[in-house]
Amino acid sequence: MPAPKELDPTTSLAALYGNKVRKLRLRAGWTQRELGEKVHVTHSRIAKIELGTESLPRQLSNALDEVLGADGDLCDLWEHMGYVPPYPAFSRRFVEYEAKAKKMYKFSQLIPGLAQTEEYVRGIFQSGAIYGEAKDLEEKVSARLARQALLDGPASPWLWITLDEGALYRIVGGPGVMRRQLEHLLALAERPRINVQVLLYRDTVPAVMGGSLTLLTLPNRREVLYTEGIRSGGINEEPEDVAKYSALYDRIQANALSPAATGELIRKVMEEQYPCMPSDLA
Repeated sequence: MPAPKELDPTTSLAALYGNKVRKLRLRAGWTQRELGEKVHVTHSRIAKIELGTESLPRQLSNALDEVLGADGDLCDLWEHMGYVPPYPAFSRRFVEYEAKAKKMYKFSQLIPGLAQTEEYVRGIFQSGAIYGEAKDLEEKVSARLARQALLDGPASPWLWITLDEGALYRIVGGPGVMRRQLEHLLALAERPRINVQVLLYRDTVPAVMGGSLTLLTLPNRREVLYTEGIRSGGINEEPEDVAKYSALYDRIQANALSPAATGELIRKVMEEQYPCMPSDLA
């Protein structure tokens, strides 16, 4: 195995940050892969961060600071690094709000980002290659997975997910990927602050077909609406508009299966559509 590349922390803030991450990782006795598993990113992403060649979102920096016991040093350094997130311009402000939210209500026709497995995320971005979205694939995958750190810890937000039934059947990445994705969804639903429900085809609310919506409650109790279509999205902070969509979400949730019935349905779909198969079914 070749010796790790020498780092010069004087060349840039990113290099200084990476050098500190490497020192803390080695002090903990972890490999890059082990550290990556702890913060839900690939080992190659950790390698690039340590080399100072790749930026990282605030959530990932916070997660690294916590697991490495940096006592806020990594968070402080991150503030000066000028991170530019790999998100479309229309969704950047939403991601910032999401990181602060105390409550989240989501309706989606795909598994929402906070509940996606790495394979599912990768499948979505790879399918976007026809739009040129496969560029910087690893950075996009890592950035989305890093957002999921919001769900960890005692201060995690309350999260209500209502899925269109079609999200269970729309194959992303292959049957094996879908089975593991639905297993992950069931595991999330076991957490005390996460609620998962499915809106059946027969109970569809036409007003929400063709897109997704998220309602966020911020620490100051202000509510924010985010709606997203195939190629666009937008934030709406007008109280009257937010109230209308909040009432719409109430209708969606009222028409959806109970959490217990949702779990039964997901397990049924897994067995009927994505049965246990050899590992090459992916």
